[in-house]
Parts: sequence; structure tokens; C-alpha cells
Amino acid sequence: MSVRTNSTTPTGQANWRGVATEDMDDLPTRLSGLLRARSRRLFGSLVRPHKRALWTVVAMVVVQNFAATSGPWLVAVAIDTGVPALADGNWTPILSVVGGMVVAALLGGWLRRAYLLRMGRVGQDLLLSLRRRIFNHFQLLSLSFHDKYTSGRVISRQTNDVESINELLDAGLDGLVNAFVSVLSIGVILLILDLPLAVVTLLALPLLFLLMAWFRKHSSVAYRRTRETVALVIVQFVETFGGIRAVQAFRRERRNEEIFGALSENYRQANYRAMSLLGYFVPGVALIGSLTIVAVLLYGAIRAMDGDLQIGVLTAFLLYVRRFFDPLQEIAMFYNSFQSALAALEKISGVLDETSTVPEPERPTRLRHAKGKVDFKGVRFAYRAEGDDVLPALDLQIPAGQTVALVGATGAGKSTLARLLARFYDPREGTIGIDDIDLRDLSEEDLRRAVVMVTQENYLFSGSVADNIAVGKPGASRDEIVAAAKAIGAHEFITALPDGYDTDVRKRGGRLSAGQRQLVAFARAFIADPGVLILDEATSSLDVPSERMVQRALRTILRDRTAVIIAHRLSTVEIADRVLVMDAGRLVEDGPPAKLVSGSGQFAALHAAWRDSLV
Repeated sequence: MSVRTNSTTPTGQANWRGVATEDMDDLPTRLSGLLRARSRRLFGSLVRPHKRALWTVVAMVVVQNFAATSGPWLVAVAIDTGVPALADGNWTPILSVVGGMVVAALLGGWLRRAYLLRMGRVGQDLLLSLRRRIFNHFQLLSLSFHDKYTSGRVISRQTNDVESINELLDAGLDGLVNAFVSVLSIGVILLILDLPLAVVTLLALPLLFLLMAWFRKHSSVAYRRTRETVALVIVQFVETFGGIRAVQAFRRERRNEEIFGALSENYRQANYRAMSLLGYFVPGVALIGSLTIVAVLLYGAIRAMDGDLQIGVLTAFLLYVRRFFDPLQEIAMFYNSFQSALAALEKISGVLDETSTVPEPERPTRLRHAKGKVDFKGVRFAYRAEGDDVLPALDLQIPAGQTVALVGATGAGKSTLARLLARFYDPREGTIGIDDIDLRDLSEEDLRRAVVMVTQENYLFSGSVADNIAVGKPGASRDEIVAAAKAIGAHEFITALPDGYDTDVRKRGGRLSAGQRQLVAFARAFIADPGVLILDEATSSLDVPSERMVQRALRTILRDRTAVIIAHRLSTVEIADRVLVMDAGRLVEDGPPAKLVSGSGQFAALHAAWRDSLV
């Protein structure tokens, strides 16, 4: 295997997605453009499968709007033609107008229903696709991402941000499409009805554009702020109740209340700022609309008195002008939802744009049955790019089938070594291989089949005991599950549960004791049958009886496979073939347990201290 080096960015080169160091002064503008482009790409990918349905919806809206806007025109016809004809005893024109209104109302109502059903189906399909994409992407991102991205922010992306987009699709988009088509169609009708009055109406547009530009500029900032502050509220909420035992044990309720109160106040102020902008914008649009109506009425009345304008046309024009400005307020309300959804879309697109730091190889090397030979060659690693090395230079070879125990003080690098072997992270330099194949050349499927890690958390999922054991081998039969439990020594306690293997373990396995959870985790690893098994302090949280029960299971699960055991309890170390003592990321001792115990090194001192603690 050749030694690989992860490249670093030289000074003056593109150091952030194509932004050179000398262009950092222009970074805010570039970032803003990048965010918008990223959001557009995401939205386009979501909408693309529904193009035909959306064009159908647009056609429905156009026809429905035509039916809705025909009312004032028919009123003008009724006043200027129907009423005079009625005075002469001719009912045909007025009845035709009434019939036209009935047909327009029925057609508009039917199209409105069809639009809501079709748009609702498209919107929910789009949201379903988005939720699945977010969930799947979060699962595929590496641990380095989840180390810095809190669970509260994860929940905020999946719930609050998606809900903002849902509100836009449910109400805002409906209002926008109708308002846009209404403004466009009414503008054309005004020009056809009477050009001079239309010119008077259009004189108000510059004021409207200035007002809308002001609102757009400030509301985009305000709604982005609401998304940021609500995410912090959710983060604090999740953190508080995720650690509720510590909160109550150390009487932290008052401090948490202060923190949550401050974050909630920031969220309140952000929402108030967003709503205050509407408080200026909506009345502003209404004022401009009212002043325009006054101007049209005065000018139209003068022309009507001179006989230059029919009363019906003036009446219809006034009705249309009112309808012309009302949709603009709907557009403002849409912009409210739009800015909130856009801010949410930016957050979501940012997450979906994240790439795993442990990517899949383009052409993976197959490893169907791992023997378990492990090689670390020239491995350097740090958790942060600018941080010091946790493992400064590590060379280690573990023959297939050997059980190795890692010991050392907290922070010595034991868990880091285990995480690198499981490829939760990639080294900064060097290679880590199984059976002479670099981990970076293995597919995710082959890697997870070859290497299994059991941690001290013993995380169990909600569901039955059988389901949790079968995590190690999806699709395992009940006979295979029972056989794994028997081999580990868990069958007896499982059958004593109320529903045996079908007993629900409840949230995080809360129905089981720590030792029982550990045995289920071991059964899960046993049924997976990996070539390399990593046990990260798997017995650290157990009492003595539970530890003895787990120790018996360990001898079974470690048989005929390579194992790396991280343990502070040296009783676990005694079953190892080889002990590695780590200090500051380096291997300082290496040998069989009996040999190291009889020596004068760190392991001998640790063993003596442990033995004295048992007296």
C-alpha cells in the first residue's frame, strides 16, 4: 500500500470553494450569490419531476382568473347596454350578462377546487421527497460533521425549516400565482377599457416598486434571522431535556431557564422585526391603492360629465383598480412566507451541500470475506485541520485472529485509533488497511461487513429484542437470531422477558439493564460475523456481576477473529493475546499481558494499581 497525503491549500490558492485569498474582500457578495444559486439548484431538483403537473396548474389558474376578472366587465356591459335595453323591454342583454356571471362563477369554483387538489398533491410529494433527502443525507454524512452539527440543528432542519416550505406551498404559492395572474390580466384589461385612466393608474407603479424594493431588502435579512434564532431555541431545548438527569442532579434548572428565556426573547424580537416590516408595507400598498382610486374617480368623473366616458366603463374601471391593488397585498403576504421559506431553503441546501469526509471510492476493491489482518502505516491524524496531531506517527501491524488490548490514560489516543480503524474518519497522512487493502478503497458495504464496532453506549433502537440483534445482519432469520443470543449467553434472560424475543426494549433499551443491553449489542456483533471487531470500553459502565456475565460472552465473540479492545478495567485486558500501551498518540509498550505485567513499564504500574483497588 502506498502512503497517501491529504493535500492542504496553499496560500493564495482557492481556499474556499473557488474563492482566492486575494478576493476575500468580495467574499460576502460571493457567498450571497452562492447561497442563492445553491437554493435555486435544490428547488429546481425538487420541482423538476412535477413540471407537467405544474404547467397544468398554471393553465387552471389562468382560466380561473379569466372567469373571476370577467365580473366587472360584465357589470359595465349591464350598465351601459343591458339597462338601456331593459328600459325598451329587451331582456336579452341583461339575461346574457346574468348567465355569463353564473357560468363564470361555476367555472371558477370548479377550477379552484381542481387547482387546490392538484397543487396539494404536488406540494406534499415535493415535501416527502425533501424530507427523505434530508434524512438520508444526514445518515450518510461522516462523524466529523455530526461532531460539530448539534442534534437540535438537525431537528430544526427536518421539522421547522421543512414546515416553512410547507406553509409556502399550502398558502403562499397559491396567493402568489393568483395575484400575479390577476395583476397581469387586470393591467391588460385596464389598458383596453380606457387608456387615459390606465395611465393615471400606472403612475402609482414607481411608488409601489420603491416600496417593494425596500421591503424585499429588509425582510430577507429579518426572516433569515428568524430561522437562525428558532434553530438556537430548538438546540437549547433538545440539549436540556436530553441531559435532564444532569440538569436535575446539579440543580441547573434556573440557569437553563435563563438561557432558554434569552434565546426565546431573541426569537420573539426577530419575529417582531419581521412583522413590523409588514406593518409598514401592507398599509403602504393600501394607501397607494386608495390614492390611485381617488385620482381615477376624480379624473373619470370629469370625463363622464363631459360625455367623454361612459358610466359603466368608469364603474368597471374602479372595480378593476381595487382588484389591481388587492393582489399586491397578497403578494406582500406571499413575500412574508417566501422569505421565511427561502431562509429555510438556504439552511437545508447548505446541509445537503455538505459532503462526507470519508467518501466512497469511485472504483472500490472488493473484500467479500475479511481475514482480519490490520496495518497502520505512517498514520497521522487530527480532528481539526488546524489542530495538533492526536496521532503524530503510528505504525502498527495486527495479524489476523489476534486479540489486542489498548490501554492508557484518558486522551492517549485509544478511541481515535479505533475510530480510524472503523473509518469513521480518514487519516491526515498514511494508510490503514485490512488484508492489505486500504480502507479508502473499500465500499461502504464491504467495510461495514468486515469491521464492526461495539461502544460503551450499547445503543438499542426502539423495537423488539430480535430487531435489535438483527441490526447486525438485516434479514436474519429467527433461528439465526436465537443462535447468536445462545452463543453469547443472552438467550436465558431474553426468554424470561414478557414477550421473549418480541419484547419491546423501549427508548434506547430502557427496559433492559446495562449488562443486558451489552449482551444484546454483543449478539448483534456476533451475528454480523465481522473479520475485525472493535470493543470501545464495552464493560466500563457495568457492575461486577454484569461484567462477569459479559466476560464470558467476550470469549465467545472474540474467537477466530481479529479484535481490538479498549478498556480501563484490566480484567478485560487479561483475555487479550497482546497489549498495546498508548501515551500521547504513540505506542510506548507492546507485548503479551503476562510479560508486560512482570516488567517495570506503564502497564505493570497500571496493573498493580488495579490489583490494589480490588483489595
